[in-house]
Amino acid sequence: MNSTMIEKFVALETAVWEALVSGDGAADAAMLSEDFLGVYETGFSDRAEHASMLDNEPIVLEYRIEDARVRKIGDQAVLLSYLGCYTKPANPAREERMYVSSLWEEVNGEWLNTFSQDTNSACRVTM
Repeated sequence: MNSTMIEKFVALETAVWEALVSGDGAADAAMLSEDFLGVYETGFSDRAEHASMLDNEPIVLEYRIEDARVRKIGDQAVLLSYLGCYTKPANPAREERMYVSSLWEEVNGEWLNTFSQDTNSACRVTM
């Protein structure tokens, strides 16, 4: 997959992360399809549940996306997989890491995240 395609889908995924940093549930929901399914260590999540995480405040302080890979699933579907490294406002000294796979599908001319699965990775403490 060419680097332009990787950059395109990393930019879309970045919009989701930016909503987590700003605490903007509406921006988060706007990037997710109506039938979004998230699979997390805490269980399943739909679009409303994902956006409601931001009801009280931002849940991510800083983040970076590493080692992004894209796999074309069809003419209107792309799987983006990467390592997400992030800190939370409650504990900014502890960097958390997870492998993420996000399925992006073109729906009515707009790319939306229809599925995401996070897999926790080993954590390391930063100073």
